[in-house]
Amino acid sequence: MRFRWRQFLPLIVGLVGIVVIVIVIPAAVRYVGRAAGFAANLVVDYDGVLGRMPTPWRNLAQGGEEPKAMLSNVTNEIKALRPEYIRLDHIYDAFKVVSKEGGQLRYDWSGLDGAVDEILATGAKPMLSLSYMPPAISRGDIIDLPTDWNDWGAVVRATVEHYSGRNNQNISGVIYEVWNEPDLFGSYKTYGDKNYLTMYEVSARAAARVANVNQFEFGGPAVTALYQNWLERLIKFADEKNLRLDFLSWHRYSTDLERFEQDANQAREWAAKIPALVNLKFYITEWGHNSENDPGYDGKFGAIHTIAASRVMMAKVQRAFVFEIKDGPGNEKYWKRWGLLTHEKFGAPEKKPRYNALEFLNTLGPFRISLAGEGSWVKGVASTDEAGDIKLMVVNYDPGGRHSESVPITFENLPNGNFKFTRRDFLGGT
Repeated sequence: MRFRWRQFLPLIVGLVGIVVIVIVIPAAVRYVGRAAGFAANLVVDYDGVLGRMPTPWRNLAQGGEEPKAMLSNVTNEIKALRPEYIRLDHIYDAFKVVSKEGGQLRYDWSGLDGAVDEILATGAKPMLSLSYMPPAISRGDIIDLPTDWNDWGAVVRATVEHYSGRNNQNISGVIYEVWNEPDLFGSYKTYGDKNYLTMYEVSARAAARVANVNQFEFGGPAVTALYQNWLERLIKFADEKNLRLDFLSWHRYSTDLERFEQDANQAREWAAKIPALVNLKFYITEWGHNSENDPGYDGKFGAIHTIAASRVMMAKVQRAFVFEIKDGPGNEKYWKRWGLLTHEKFGAPEKKPRYNALEFLNTLGPFRISLAGEGSWVKGVASTDEAGDIKLMVVNYDPGGRHSESVPITFENLPNGNFKFTRRDFLGGT
């Protein structure tokens, strides 16, 4: 049985079919994009089950907006997004974990424990970015080298044993990431005196010495973009030194969706050259459309970008950590910050459209089915559930806010019977 449907998609769309979801993009945004492309002609194959629905967007990140735990007043809002992991950086400096007395390292985990407890309360697990350098062991500031690499190794080992240790916090599946944006915060290189590879080796060997711990993941380097001289060198270095490297991580901020897909393809190509790393995972541990404050984060543009970028990252990366959960305390409620939620400085935190975008993505069914015929601007995801209901989400993403097209949609291999067809617009009616 075949069902054909044609819909004019203004600016940006998403469809759920037999439930159909349609999304709209805001108007003009400054951007220089492709001059020409090709239109979509979508074909959903009901029999083409591809497996479980990849959900890279169910991973969130909170930056160091304040030197304290920040999520206790938005626990319910975060839980509603069904996050799998929440990433924290600034764990050592913001929470003042490490001190040194009489040549001995001492640890106060109370502040960081509070932040981790907030994560667990949302139903997620923690991803801890091992950053930045504790002042007690630094040569200078929090992005400098340690005075003694043995001290840094001891801090890493203590962190893993504290959160993954069966006699401590006893959390299974914690992810540990070595540093945050080392190319920016500290101007580290992959050579010379300030060498990230040295930091990674010391960290990985320290993590290898932990005892009586639950399963955990370990990797890096969380650079600001996918740089060959970082990622490829780390892969080769880990292989040569026989170091644990469970995942590669990087950040991506761009309005160009192709960059997200190209990054993942390139990382896989580099890793494929090392047979020992055949099971390497790929994580984008921060992402958005702009690394700077941008009005799109307070409006619909950021929401549509979130939906469209999530589509192109599906099955390309295992996790993509949306940056970030909550704004810091700015001078006004909406100050172009990255948060999905506003700060409580101006009253109860409010959901921004990007928050609604993640809710929208979560309406997809648990099984992905075949969808062919995506175009240059119009992308889609087709899904089904245990009852056999189909949901088709379609998004027409044009960063310039100018493109629209009429999109034919065909549902093939439907079972015989009657169907209820519903269309729901993003932030709109049904």
